[in-house]
Amino acid sequence: MLERILPPPVAVVAETGDREVELFPEEEAALGKAVEKRRREFVTARACAREALAQLGLPAQPVPTGARGEPLWPQGVVGAITHCTGYRACAVAPASQLLAIGVDAELDDALPPGVLGDIALPEERRWIEAAAAHDPGTSWDRLLFSIKESIYKAWFPLAGTWLGFEDASVAVDREQGTFSARLLVPGPVVEGRRLGGFEGRWLAAEGLVLSAIAVPAP
Repeated sequence: MLERILPPPVAVVAETGDREVELFPEEEAALGKAVEKRRREFVTARACAREALAQLGLPAQPVPTGARGEPLWPQGVVGAITHCTGYRACAVAPASQLLAIGVDAELDDALPPGVLGDIALPEERRWIEAAAAHDPGTSWDRLLFSIKESIYKAWFPLAGTWLGFEDASVAVDREQGTFSARLLVPGPVVEGRRLGGFEGRWLAAEGLVLSAIAVPAP
């Protein structure tokens, strides 16, 4: 489903179940003594990554993790991984065409009580209320969570620093399936320009809400 909201340069591979693939030593080291659920997610995500990189013409190679758990892609590649119950996906693209990718998939279900207050700004709460009144069939609070996860995944490779939920203000276009995110902290300087925000697309389908950001290269 992510391929429906990402541009053509991006190779997407997704699975609705678990797969087995032999991990490289660097990946085994990154996984450590993870519980079985985490191990299944990690292994399936790496299987998706192998196939996605192959679509770019690259051989099988390790995709270890960085200090904050982010996937470390081969030189010349940008990408992102997401997983939730019943869905795992990897999206990659040549760094010559995109500067960063952020993707996230979540179950289309309301956030647990109290979580929305931790992630939503006042203006975001207002559009969530308006959207829920117009279309109660979509979990708009969960979509906001997904979008902010995608924002962080696109931000981190460019900035290399933490970005909190409160550090970006999101506006969603229900009709167009798009969103915009305005950074409330100074963004990184990318190709000589300071990044002020992100544009992306979202989708609610098959029991999931998904979001995606693809930052184009100049």
